[in-house]
Amino acid sequence: MSSLWRVACVRIPRFPVGAVWRANQGPRQLGLGLLAEPAAAPQPDDRATHWDERLLALAEGNRLRAVTAAAGRARVRAGMTVTEARARCTRLEILPWDEIAITGALTRATAALIQASPHVSPAGSANGTWWVGATGFEAIGGERTLARTLLTIAQRWHPEARVAIADSCAAARAATWQKALSGQPNTVCVPSGGDAAFLAPLPLAFLPLNEELVATLDALGIRTVGAFAALPVADIERRWGESGLNAWRLAHGDDPRRPVLARLDAQRSVTADLGGSSDIMEPALFLVRAALETLVRDLVRDGLAAGAVAITLHLDGGRQQRDDLTPAETITREVRPAHPLARVAPLFERCRALLSDWALDAPICGVTVTLTNTVPATGEQGDMLDAGWRDPGAALAALERLRSTLGPGTVMRPVLRDDHRAEHAGAWAELVDGDDAAMAADSAVEQNAITTRHDDAAPIAQAGACLSLFAGERTATPAALRLLETPQALRMTCDAEHRPIAGVWQSHTFTVHDSIGPERLTGAWWRTPFARDYWYLRTREAGTFLVYHESDAWVLQGWYD
Repeated sequence: MSSLWRVACVRIPRFPVGAVWRANQGPRQLGLGLLAEPAAAPQPDDRATHWDERLLALAEGNRLRAVTAAAGRARVRAGMTVTEARARCTRLEILPWDEIAITGALTRATAALIQASPHVSPAGSANGTWWVGATGFEAIGGERTLARTLLTIAQRWHPEARVAIADSCAAARAATWQKALSGQPNTVCVPSGGDAAFLAPLPLAFLPLNEELVATLDALGIRTVGAFAALPVADIERRWGESGLNAWRLAHGDDPRRPVLARLDAQRSVTADLGGSSDIMEPALFLVRAALETLVRDLVRDGLAAGAVAITLHLDGGRQQRDDLTPAETITREVRPAHPLARVAPLFERCRALLSDWALDAPICGVTVTLTNTVPATGEQGDMLDAGWRDPGAALAALERLRSTLGPGTVMRPVLRDDHRAEHAGAWAELVDGDDAAMAADSAVEQNAITTRHDDAAPIAQAGACLSLFAGERTATPAALRLLETPQALRMTCDAEHRPIAGVWQSHTFTVHDSIGPERLTGAWWRTPFARDYWYLRTREAGTFLVYHESDAWVLQGWYD
């Protein structure tokens, strides 16, 4: 039976990688891509310069979430650890997963697709798939013309983008994979009323089924959509209930999903005039805070958070001497907090730090504050009686206040270095603007490790496991290694097997109750060679020492507690 509703599916391969790569290219790339004028699809000779032909991967924590086609050919796969991926491809460039950049690219792509149809809905936040209304285009060329228009728009992003039109979203999505399966063109139109026949020979993976249902069907020997659709509906309902019925309807081309009328929110912005000109920044700061209070109030009402804030200063530049109607010169800069925020204090501290270092070429006559990126708020709630709850907004505000008050080089974070020697395994690095990797560390220990540097502070290495150094013991928290800033010499007494049994450090005598070692560490032959035998000594008097023997000398490097 012919359907009165038709839907197009637009699929852009590896969309998140391209979004993050473009965001990391800086201002030169902001005008390229989906906001550019319509252009022909890239030619095969141009593919070497495309981002999908670069060795790129996106990592969240220590695991890859997305890779380019070139990285896939180098046997790098999503789900690998960063270490495993680099072992397979030493030239692999790994970028952090950036939800803000992906969301921004998703919005721009949706806006571009609206040029072809007013009904556009992203099928997901990061899979590069859109549903587009394909009904009512007979007067302007029909479905084939719509498909070619959508493909032209999508190919600005990726030359292998695909478009398919069918009665249902399930069939349209499956048809976008037809080129990979059978070498068909980049556009496919499934005949009206033919969705069930089109889906029948395809694997079950083309239906949005849960893993449990797929495993059950596979155990029953049902591996195609057609075989699943042939099952009696009564058996489907009795065995799998409502979820099974929904899947069975999809196999017959009965899909209730529809693209909705697209609505792009207007950019949230506040503009204020100083009522004159000012050579200092304080009046602008006053207006920025007032603007943020208005914008954040609207964000909270709509359940959103700010991912990026742009500040535009309107400069006088002698305008009053020429003509008050002459447009003021403007200059814009942007701040991106490590986490999307819906609080005035941390956002204002970031803006104040930006403005405090802004050298003015002319007096200020006005300010515009714009939220260039908004994302859904996380909805995290704090328990007033839970002392362990942390407000990330308050922490960011405190750090920005320290940075703006004390200057650069004061807010630091600990970083790991690739070195076996304990004194070289950690260091301090400045926490810079937008350092998402530092704020979203792999463990809770790293997340809470941001601190303020003192001149006499030295990095403190943390033990890597919650187990004690000695067999048979368990501790509730990891043992912390306290390194001496300068290792100190020891006098050590050893038994006949050259194992330490007692020692003297700074006139203090200690007895070794148990020991682990020797652990030989060597390296740096090209720079400053070292060869050490490390020992972990549990003493009766002073806990567990970390010592090493090198060049006939015993050295105390630190202790565990």
